[in-house]
Amino acid sequence: MINFRIIARVFSLLLIFEGLFMLVSTAVSLLYQEQAASCFFYSALITVVTGVIIFTPLRNEERIYGNKEGYIIVTGIWVIFSLFGTLPFILSGSINSFGDAFFESMSGFTTTGATILTDIESLPHGILFWRSLTQWLGGIGIIFISLSAFPFFRSINIQLTATEFSGQPTDKIHPRIKDAAKRLVTIYFLLTLAEVILLIFGGMPVFDAVCHSFSTLSTGGFSTRNDGIAAFTSPYIMIVIILFMFIAGTNLTLVYFGLKGNFKKIFGNNEFVFYTLICLIFALIGSSVLYYKEGFSLGKAILDGAFHVVSIITTTGFYTQDYNLWGNIILITFFILMFTGGTAGSTSGGIKIVRLLLITKNSRQELKRLIHPNAFIPVRLGKHIIPQSTIYNLLVFITLYLIFICFGTFIISIMGYDMITAFSTSASMLGNIGPGLGTFGPFTNYSAVPMAGKWFLSGLMLLGRLELLTVMILFTRNFYKH
Repeated sequence: MINFRIIARVFSLLLIFEGLFMLVSTAVSLLYQEQAASCFFYSALITVVTGVIIFTPLRNEERIYGNKEGYIIVTGIWVIFSLFGTLPFILSGSINSFGDAFFESMSGFTTTGATILTDIESLPHGILFWRSLTQWLGGIGIIFISLSAFPFFRSINIQLTATEFSGQPTDKIHPRIKDAAKRLVTIYFLLTLAEVILLIFGGMPVFDAVCHSFSTLSTGGFSTRNDGIAAFTSPYIMIVIILFMFIAGTNLTLVYFGLKGNFKKIFGNNEFVFYTLICLIFALIGSSVLYYKEGFSLGKAILDGAFHVVSIITTTGFYTQDYNLWGNIILITFFILMFTGGTAGSTSGGIKIVRLLLITKNSRQELKRLIHPNAFIPVRLGKHIIPQSTIYNLLVFITLYLIFICFGTFIISIMGYDMITAFSTSASMLGNIGPGLGTFGPFTNYSAVPMAGKWFLSGLMLLGRLELLTVMILFTRNFYKH
């Protein structure tokens, strides 16, 4: 039996929380003396009032029947935030269609960075700020913010479901979930502030620096300019963004240990070492290919190659060049990188490095088991032995991930797009990357996709952000049985 009273209580508090952030965008619009300020105020009012209306009083000891409430809350948070996140777009007239507004809102909260907007620079500052803010909120995970902000969650002892079925042994930064969440949110905020300061120092306007920092740390990819990061030609700005994209693709717990000076934890982490090597190796490959192309000096080849490799691996989706024009080797390389993602516990999407690392290790051990069938040959990650049940879960996840990409490719191809566009778009949406290859590459948008297709792509974004199984379990018959 599912306790819907608790679910309603959680959603009510989160809606009030979202409404308060809409008021921040209202302040931005007022600062720039824009008419959109009133639209944000009404959006915040509607959101907060809805939250108050569904507020449900609870008894001192409200009964929890299992972890079903957690699955509903985790999935519902992104859906509800995306639904109410459409209000500023619609009321301001920036987006006229509800379907388009939902696509933009879902893309923001899932940190995908895909957009249907054709002229971004014509939008009010408040709307641009709200787009970036949705990614910043979605990046840290509204659950983390909720655990930090509301003592209520601790009092009901609800089991908020872990959405990362990665099998990664984690190092605790604090025994209490609420306090740990506060530390992670604080780190997230400080990293954002640090990037803002560095970008301003490099000559980027304050407003653009804030919005791009929101998009970078969340690995989202929304920009305030039609040309994205290409509008800022400074190599310094590119280097700063590369650095923070790399950090954003790193487990926040490791960042915490780094700030504490415990570098042994960082360099002793197999996943982080593997993640760093992948970034360096593919950046070297990309830079080498570009260096031998006409028009690329050594410095430009290294900078552009590293920028786009890190952008795709971390699923940020920033771009400075149209890499569709760089040749087949680059396209194949980038397509492979669409399946990686950053480390577990980071804000990036994708399969995640730790899963690829564990599956690689398991494949190697499986060959040994064929030679020595009676031997116990476990899969190890550092000093930890990974249970075989976890390996099975990883195999199930990756199998489902590939099935959904193939299914997405089939649906997108039915819309009339070529196979490269369909395959890369499906991988991009499920990996929360944003731009793909072919028709929907850099400097393009998704406005031409049929409305039914936009709803389908929105579903892929949600599935990718919540790691497939958290959403899929809601559609099983057993989930609703007593």
